[in-house]
Amino acid sequence: MWLLNFLLSRKNRKTVDMKLVILTFFVLCCSVTAEQDERLPNKCEVCKFLSVELQDALEKSGRSKEVLELGEVLDSGRRRRKIKYYTSETRLTEALDNICERVLQYNVHAERPGSLRYAKGASQTMTTLKNLVHKGVKVDLGLPFELWDEPSVEVSDMKKQCETMLEQYEEVVEDWYFNHQEKRLESFLCQNQVLKTSEQECIKEMWKGDMRIKSEAKEAESHGAEEERKSHDAGEL
Repeated sequence: MWLLNFLLSRKNRKTVDMKLVILTFFVLCCSVTAEQDERLPNKCEVCKFLSVELQDALEKSGRSKEVLELGEVLDSGRRRRKIKYYTSETRLTEALDNICERVLQYNVHAERPGSLRYAKGASQTMTTLKNLVHKGVKVDLGLPFELWDEPSVEVSDMKKQCETMLEQYEEVVEDWYFNHQEKRLESFLCQNQVLKTSEQECIKEMWKGDMRIKSEAKEAESHGAEEERKSHDAGEL
């Protein structure tokens, strides 16, 4: 990826041999495709992103102070039972509705390790590929351009596993919701119920950004500070 970006970012990129660019990208695509074919989501990753999405859906509705009235008003004048929306079954049902469909919003970022390969937004590979197309380079991935953003085999498989896992552990999720919301769902469901200790490695993985880009930015900042110091010293002389 760095080689392709280097070729495209050169000032004389218009004179770059496009055959070399296409060949470089072809090798890259073949490598990425082969890796993706051998890499379907494991149970830890499925549980992790199921928990992330459900927790997020619930947090978005958690600020509501709405009060629901349940039951019917009888002839005797008995008032209907009131319950806070925050702890209601309605809120959980709404959050669970098509929760695994949200997994289809993820893309495969093959350049990242472990579970971090699954994230929303375009991957570096696809971004570079689309930039090539916009520059007029012919890129053949074996499918029409309009289908490039369709869910990958990996992501589609994760959705299926998500639905199976949710059905299997529905009672555990309900127990957490009604009795243990103070705990992270990721811990209560994945670490305590779904996964063995030896299967929990992905839970600890956290995205810290593109370290290469951060390193380059830090170097540029350091270089700028050094130039400013030299300019300041020269001015004093």
